[in-house]
Amino acid sequence: MVAACAVGRLGVDGPWIGFAPTMDDAYALVVAGSGGQSRSAAADADDLLALAVAYFQDDLAEPPEELAATHGDIGALVRHLAEVESDPTRRRLMSEAIDAIDDGLAADVVVGRLGRCLGGDEDPVARLARRSAELLAG
Repeated sequence: MVAACAVGRLGVDGPWIGFAPTMDDAYALVVAGSGGQSRSAAADADDLLALAVAYFQDDLAEPPEELAATHGDIGALVRHLAEVESDPTRRRLMSEAIDAIDDGLAADVVVGRLGRCLGGDEDPVARLARRSAELLAG
């Protein structure tokens, strides 16, 4: 697995959560807790979209600076999701979100477009907190 990009921390001293590309042209969800323990698992599209929303909403505490995801990292992540999405409607929505990211539109516009891509009704940060707890519980 390639080095991870951290999107943010779940709490000021909480674990950081992010993503990393895998060798099989996919992405893993990565969580690192206290003591340096890190865990990863295959990420589904909604996990990754939740990370993108959290990045633009700025709802999470600052990630470790040396691992912090960039605007370009998030754009590449959403672009990848659109490329592998089989549902034409969801792919179109992701393309609209990519346009908003690439054009540097306001964060609330990007969040709105990314939010339309998400399945279910779970809050993105709540999803990330749940997934983080699952991974760290091991």
